[in-house]
Amino acid sequence: MSQEQTVFIVDDDQAARESLRWLLESVGHTVRCHASAHEFLAAYDGRVSGCLVLDVRMPGMSGLELQSHLLERGWCLPVIIVTGHGDVPMAVRAMKAGVVDFLQKPYNDQTLLDRIAQALALCRHRRLTHDERLRIQANYRQLTPREREVAALVVAGKANKVIAAELGLSPKTIEVHRANVMFKMQAHSLSQLVQMWIRLETAPSAEPSGLPGAGSLA
Repeated sequence: MSQEQTVFIVDDDQAARESLRWLLESVGHTVRCHASAHEFLAAYDGRVSGCLVLDVRMPGMSGLELQSHLLERGWCLPVIIVTGHGDVPMAVRAMKAGVVDFLQKPYNDQTLLDRIAQALALCRHRRLTHDERLRIQANYRQLTPREREVAALVVAGKANKVIAAELGLSPKTIEVHRANVMFKMQAHSLSQLVQMWIRLETAPSAEPSGLPGAGSLA
């Protein structure tokens, strides 16, 4: 992605924020600092790519609570917890909540930089995956109800003659619907169409749920 990525720092300790800002800017990162989780949530709109480095214990809203808010809003920012008060149970809870890393202070600067690089790469991957899913869903919405029905049976592995018999249509008509499906979905092969269908099936609020043949992909 050509879009610049930003490292967001959320910590109520001003000295810690500024020290980390200096470290990250010294190696070329774009940095935005916030003194609280509420301040970050008020400023961030979900469209900026990057990662989030935050303290786990902050007044008003903890780092783990902020992580929960990110998940609720569907934001894909990877989170790195940096804290001087961590323990094993807290680290386990953080990882189960989706935090990508948990570092205790004092930390090695290079270790943190490496973790941030990994988190930024993860964010790029998540956004590419998200954008691809949106493209597939947009293409799917172009299909007619009959084309969706035919597509579900095609990805279930059924031959055109079998689909024609099940739907009471001619094999030639099925061929036309199948060609339309491949064109509208921008699929260059049957395997690619199947992969697209699986993405639609597994996506949150996936539109194909409940269509004939959908269960065959499970």
